[in-house]
Amino acid sequence: MYEILLVVYLIVALALIGLVLVQQGKGASMGASFGAGASNTVFGASGSGNFLTRTTAILAIVFFVISLALGAITNNRSKPADTWSDLSKPQTEQVKQDDSAVTAPVESKKDTDVPN
Repeated sequence: MYEILLVVYLIVALALIGLVLVQQGKGASMGASFGAGASNTVFGASGSGNFLTRTTAILAIVFFVISLALGAITNNRSKPADTWSDLSKPQTEQVKQDDSAVTAPVESKKDTDVPN
């Protein structure tokens, strides 16, 4: 269920981004930046939205509803216990040091630029 909602969420998000980018703004004409679009009303001359604006509003509502649903599902999920959750317990496995593998000290070369 969670994975299906996540895939639908991503598809809705991409569709919403695409619809917003396709739409033309209210004052998108060239003269709008120089004051020619000032005669329009505050919310534009069109009373009701067209197909793109209605679809954008529906996708935005679906996006927010799925966001809330995914948040509720994620909140109720139990997290698997990891090894770092309780650090008060001592480590059960001790690493043995092998005394036979003693390395000899490395001699430093005098003609190199990088010190050892």
